[in-house]
Amino acid sequence: MSDAPLTKEQVQALLLKGPFHQWLGLTVEDVGEGTIRLRAKWRPEWVVNADKGYAHGGILATLVDLTADWALVSKTGRGVPTVDLRVDYHRAAMQHDLICVGKVIKFGGQLCVSEAQVLDEDGKLLASGRGVYMIPPKA
Repeated sequence: MSDAPLTKEQVQALLLKGPFHQWLGLTVEDVGEGTIRLRAKWRPEWVVNADKGYAHGGILATLVDLTADWALVSKTGRGVPTVDLRVDYHRAAMQHDLICVGKVIKFGGQLCVSEAQVLDEDGKLLASGRGVYMIPPKA
């Protein structure tokens, strides 16, 4: 693909090529050049504590990583592998759809930095993080 920005529909089509992304129930709500907003449909399989009903932190980390990553894909039009990732957990995710917002912080020639937040439907911050991603050379 080229380094041309992608439309919301193009990002949605690319995102849903991955079976894991399909399983997460991801929907692209908005996309801009270097920004993205996703919705992840709640799944009971995310629950780690049956008594309390909250999601496993690995789901939140996954959503931080893929949201930050896809903020870059929205700008480059191609995949960007993760080099480094940091995630902070702020509160438990409780049985509701999750809103994921990502933006590119630095767009470099080979390495880029993006960050993401995972919010509940009321806009409360559940997790946040920042990743370093590699822009592979064009084929």
